Formats: sequence, structure tokens, C-alpha cells
Amino acid sequence: MNSRNINLSPYFYIVNVEAAIFKENKWLLIERSEKEEYGGGFISFVGGKVDKTKESVNILEKTLIREIYEEIGVEVEDQMTYVNSSLFLADEEPVVDIVFLCKYKSGVPHCKSPDEVANVFWMSIEEVRNHPSIPVWLKRNINLAEEVKKRIYG
Repeated sequence: MNSRNINLSPYFYIVNVEAAIFKENKWLLIERSEKEEYGGGFISFVGGKVDKTKESVNILEKTLIREIYEEIGVEVEDQMTYVNSSLFLADEEPVVDIVFLCKYKSGVPHCKSPDEVANVFWMSIEEVRNHPSIPVWLKRNINLAEEVKKRIYG
């Protein structure tokens, strides 16, 4: 088979993971830095892209734990629960986005990486639902995370 005739582009996606972190009845959200190449200034969950690695087990979870700590200095419990996935385009690149429910463990949330995070805050589900600047997809994802949280933790 001649490799020049193979078009692999339909099979290549950027993989992004996000953490719906909760503590009691609050959700941990960030405002993305204006310096971010995609979504600067948006309110979102913390997360990031899966990097090329030699790791082969739990790569999504390991990426998320690393991103959470690097960006906001927080640790979450080891148990993460899948919430949902979606596909979107970022600068014409297809991105598979996977959201996990994460229970806060320790650390004081702060803008540890100012080039990525402009602000960090805790919000109730009602505050998120009623906030005029929160994108519709984040409201959808947090509603789904709230359902998963209630199913698992009551």
C-alpha cells in the first residue's frame, strides 16, 4: 500500500478534557485568559488538550489531573465520572471534548497559570443557569454534570 494515497485527516482529532469540579453545592469555574488561542475570555470548566505521550492507561484522567493542578492549583478525588462528550471546531480543527465529574479534594483555587486562566470562582447551579455571560454549551454541560452528581452522590 502506498502511504501517499492514504488520507488520514478524517481520523485525526484534538482531544480535550474538562473537569466539572464540585464541592458541596458549588461548581468551580474559570474565566479563560484573553491570551488563550481559543475561547479567550469565556467562562468554562478547567481542562485542556491531551498531549502526545508514551502513557497508555487512563490518559484522559491523567491529563485532566495535570491540567487542573497546572492551571488552578487544585486536586480532585481519583474517582472521575464521565458526563458527556461533544465535537466542535476550533480554528477549523475538529475537537472531541470530554467532560468528567470531579469531586474537589484540596487546594485553594487560584490563577496559577495567568496565560491560561484570568479568574477562578465557585458558583451554584442557579448562578450558572442565570449568568448572562456563560455560554449555552457550558450551561448544558453543567446541567448534565448536576444530574450525574445527584445520581452518584445524592
